[in-house]
Amino acid sequence: MTSMAPAVTAKRLLEEYGRTHAEEAGIRLRNTPAPLYQLLTLCVLFSVRIRADIAVAAARELFAAGLRTPRAMTAASWQDRVDALGRAHYRRYDESTATALGAGAELVLDRYGGDLRRLRDEAGGDPDRIRELLQEVPRIGPVGADIFCREAQGVWPELRPAFDGRARHAAAELGLPKTATGLARLVTAEDLPRLAAALVRIELSKGAAADLRETG
Repeated sequence: MTSMAPAVTAKRLLEEYGRTHAEEAGIRLRNTPAPLYQLLTLCVLFSVRIRADIAVAAARELFAAGLRTPRAMTAASWQDRVDALGRAHYRRYDESTATALGAGAELVLDRYGGDLRRLRDEAGGDPDRIRELLQEVPRIGPVGADIFCREAQGVWPELRPAFDGRARHAAAELGLPKTATGLARLVTAEDLPRLAAALVRIELSKGAAADLRETG
């Protein structure tokens, strides 16, 4: 168990591991339609067994190709989407993911007018309902919904605090509070997405927790 005080550990986590996936993908996350849809796209890309850096690279390629909104995604051809994924070496899942992205964009347009804030409204601010509605998007399952909520809690306060099982397990390994509420007390509301992302990185990186404890 780390000898550092929880607040000090949390600060180190933010400094060393606290970059969100949205930041990595070049998404300036705000409570507006385009960045919320871009986050959803990123979550679709994460919802298969693929390395995180490849999923992020695939998102960057899609966005660089102009596919930043559901309307642009549906206007692009299936082959355009496959080609963008291929440039990021998003192999094996490129064709099925291109199909899922097109179908998901159509759903967001048809049901929410291209604006995921309407999904939030339909959920009535209930975090569990938000997760359920997210999982109606093709390819998004519990993991993808958790990623969306973890990152979106910075702009949708009703999702706070969002720390999934992987984040809480890493927290316990580091001697931090085991509950989402306890973890939320360690940082400002603005830093909640970064702390959650840092804990997940620790959980997924072999030896990272031990290294952090040893250098504490």
